[in-house]
Amino acid sequence: MKFPSYAAAGVLSACLLSAPALANSAGVINGAGKPGSMNVCSNCHTQAAVPTVTLTGPSSLAAGETGQYKLTITGGPGLKGGFNVAVDNTAASLDFVAGTGIKKQSNELTHTAPKPAAAGAITFDFSLVAPPSAGTVKIFAAGNSVNGDNNSTGDAAALTSLSVSVTGNNEPQEEEKGGCSSAGGAPVLAFALTTGLALLRRRRS
Repeated sequence: MKFPSYAAAGVLSACLLSAPALANSAGVINGAGKPGSMNVCSNCHTQAAVPTVTLTGPSSLAAGETGQYKLTITGGPGLKGGFNVAVDNTAASLDFVAGTGIKKQSNELTHTAPKPAAAGAITFDFSLVAPPSAGTVKIFAAGNSVNGDNNSTGDAAALTSLSVSVTGNNEPQEEEKGGCSSAGGAPVLAFALTTGLALLRRRRS
């Protein structure tokens, strides 16, 4: 498996040249299909059945909340796989657990090495920290299913995305004005009892 690394102007020519000279199996960024991306994995990983790439996780988060997500690759050559994940909101942050074969670069995630399939699927777990204010975050992802021969031919990649709605923070409700609190009501209750006793004494006298 090889992931290309080239400038936007050279996308087509790079795909036509030798894959080993222009590729990197340690993962790349800017290939998840986010608008403005320079690289798209499917441009060079060809000549194989296209895999299915899915993103699962919450579609709604509170501002500042962290959500857990999973990218799953099934189908295609299916021996090993790699990925790239990016978001379109600069106030959102992607994160991962150390030691899981993932690295972060320029607020994008990618693999550190091709990950072997397990039970017919290749999965990568990551987290999204929502922005501090309400809005929308779109997660873009590319998954590459490869045959493990260290060439881009015989591999296949696919793109997917997931929109996450970010709701505003739950602000603490202000204490209702008016009415009687347990402390503020005590003098009122004492006054009422005193007045009542006085009226009762007058009636008896």
